[in-house]
Amino acid sequence: MEKYVCIHGHFYQPPRENPWLGEVEFQDSAYPYHDWNERITAECYAPNTASRMLDSFGKITDIVNNYSRISFNFGPTLLSWLQRHRPDVYEAILEADKLSMKRFSGHGSALAQCYNHMIMPLSNERDKITQVVWAIEDFKYRFNRMPEGMWLPETAVDLETLEILVEHGIKFTILAPRQASMVKKIVPDEIPNREDFSQDDDNEPALDPWTDVSNGRIDPSTVYLCNLPSGKTINLFFYDGPISSDIAFSGLLNSGENFVERLMGAISDEREHQQLIHIATDGETYGHHHRNGEMALTYCLHLFEQGQYHGQDIVKLTNYGQFMEMHQPIYEVKIYDNSSWSCIHGVGRWKEHCGCNSGMQQEWTQHWRAPLRQAMDVVRDRLADVFEDGGKKYLKEPWKARDDYVECLLVSDKDSLSNFINRHALRELTIEECRLVLKLMEMQKNAMYMFTSCGWFFDEISGIETVQSMAYAALAMQYAGGFIDGSTLEGEFINKLREAESNVYGAGEYAYEMFVKPQKVDLQRAGAHFAISSIFEHYPPKVKVYNYQVETLYYDEKRSGRLRIAAGTLKIFSENTWDEQMFQFFVFRGEHGVNCALADYTTQEEFSFVRKEVFDSFEKGRIPYSVRIMHERFGDSHYSLWHLFKDEQRKVLDEILLRSYEKIDSLYRQICESNISLMNFHRGLDIPLPESLSIALVYVLKRDLESVLEERFLDAEKLKDAVSEVKRWDVHIDKERLNLYATKHVNYLMDALKNQWEYAELYEKIAGVLESLTSIGIEPDLWSAQNSYFIIGKEHMDSLKERAAFGDKTAELWLSNYKNLGVHLSVVI
Repeated sequence: MEKYVCIHGHFYQPPRENPWLGEVEFQDSAYPYHDWNERITAECYAPNTASRMLDSFGKITDIVNNYSRISFNFGPTLLSWLQRHRPDVYEAILEADKLSMKRFSGHGSALAQCYNHMIMPLSNERDKITQVVWAIEDFKYRFNRMPEGMWLPETAVDLETLEILVEHGIKFTILAPRQASMVKKIVPDEIPNREDFSQDDDNEPALDPWTDVSNGRIDPSTVYLCNLPSGKTINLFFYDGPISSDIAFSGLLNSGENFVERLMGAISDEREHQQLIHIATDGETYGHHHRNGEMALTYCLHLFEQGQYHGQDIVKLTNYGQFMEMHQPIYEVKIYDNSSWSCIHGVGRWKEHCGCNSGMQQEWTQHWRAPLRQAMDVVRDRLADVFEDGGKKYLKEPWKARDDYVECLLVSDKDSLSNFINRHALRELTIEECRLVLKLMEMQKNAMYMFTSCGWFFDEISGIETVQSMAYAALAMQYAGGFIDGSTLEGEFINKLREAESNVYGAGEYAYEMFVKPQKVDLQRAGAHFAISSIFEHYPPKVKVYNYQVETLYYDEKRSGRLRIAAGTLKIFSENTWDEQMFQFFVFRGEHGVNCALADYTTQEEFSFVRKEVFDSFEKGRIPYSVRIMHERFGDSHYSLWHLFKDEQRKVLDEILLRSYEKIDSLYRQICESNISLMNFHRGLDIPLPESLSIALVYVLKRDLESVLEERFLDAEKLKDAVSEVKRWDVHIDKERLNLYATKHVNYLMDALKNQWEYAELYEKIAGVLESLTSIGIEPDLWSAQNSYFIIGKEHMDSLKERAAFGDKTAELWLSNYKNLGVHLSVVI
């Protein structure tokens, strides 16, 4: 019998973008990276596009795209982020699907995923349909084909969801073994008819062809047919639970060989069908949860491809689509409705205190889940009424329009939105009516995003994932304010959150007040953000600021030493809703803070009169009066650094504190210079420095290294001097930030090398830089550099070897320097 292996990775991150801005803001917990998407991409998503094969000495001998040889799905919202921020990784994922089609008889390895990871059994039918439609359209747009399979969030399933999958052309999905209830063989003529047996006949009892496979006892080694109430069918795969668990939680990825042996151990000679040994885990297991897990996966796949099993059976790699083409189901299965892979209570983890949690805070409870679910269900239903009542005034079929709105999420320029409106409108709409339609669509988008599963998965209602879900709800209600009293609906929502018991803040309403409300943005706050940041950063006349386009119609600025004051007129336009508004503003920058006054546009004449009074007072040194006048004339709309969006807050604070940083730097250097003799004396006697001197010295040495690595064009001599000083003093320096600086600089040098690959001296320079850095324990991430090195070698080494064989000295030098750089990069070609 033929035997096959399929490894599935579920690659997913919850949408982390600020709902009002459309971009992920700074997340301190992801340090030293900007945010968790960036960090996990560096640790997992990117490494799996170019994973390493190592020899027995730990040197890289090959680089391969893991995605092309496994089965995988990526969350659509994650792919959208990758497309914007890591197009190299995004394109490699798409290319992997194309390669897998060549490898697996035309069947691509990529699966679709319900759009924003909503728990399907807890959703209404309408949302289920939209989730599937959006998932398919997103997949077709990116992978240029129809998906064969679809991943269900948390594998949470019910029959209605399966019906919707089939109705939309999906052939299969993957479930956990405990989600199977009963199975029977699909051989009707071999199953006796119950009526042929008497219940009183002890020798021939009535037969029930169904076999109970509850509690994960289903044989996972084949495909099953599930008959649905409608008469339609869908194929189901149940992954191998024990092996999948060992990969995720038991260190199986410590060795690629052990990985293979564990999979091979699942093969049974007692089975009479073609066996498919398949597993499914979070894709982040391969590199993020388990460092270098992607390399264990690479080696495992390599061994299967090479058939190196110490004389055991040859097993072929496959994916689900190819396996279904070769082998039809021979068993029928019944599933447990409302079941999932990550909650033993069914789907309780996303609606109640069921007992499932991370285990990190044993004393905490999750009683907050039920009130949060109920609150959001109420919001969803109220917003559905708003959508229907408002939509029928402008749209032919409002819910069909919502299904089609995914095209505007994929391409969100003004032309796409215009085409969408024109196609669905009952008639030609005014610009104001178009804005209302777009608000309805954005309202519904956020009303679905608020049900992203991570909002309930973890332990505490004030956690970042749950706050993110509540933020989507807040924005959905904000859009509803164009049709109903949104504040009343929000009040009802907050009242329900009072029943949600926080383990930290008493009640969920406080989490909402502290972490959600400060995120809220409208045109006025976006305008204030631009106005405040304009005094720190020069903007062109027209600029995109997150989801907004800002046009500066007038701007003037006065300075007095470090003090500044600016006045301006701007027009701001929302790309999501086409709302636009003009504002006039004043901004004052003091030594340690900022004051901004912003108001609706009146007339330029009136504004000019106030501007003259404010500026004249400023130039005469009457600073308090100048600030008071700008606030008095602009009402109560006062803004400060608090109102800047998070990333800009950090930039501005760094600039405001720059002078203080310079003073601190000068002070530490003065301490070191004034005490250098004493410090040398301590070093000569091998006596530790006093703490005060040690702190100053470590600061100076680290800043010197950072300064060298921050330069665009690295000075190798300065780097050697800085490294030499660190060695001389033999002090411990926190290298996490230095590693990032070093990574960026090495990558910059390697990018330059790709365009100047023939310059042997450049290889020598990069090798010298790496030698200097590693000599003091700085460890740049060499992933990108190794990729560049590998590509250069594959493209040019053979021709250089031929030239060297004929005595070409330039080629000989190139080969020598190339090989030496490979030593520092741990690559052998």
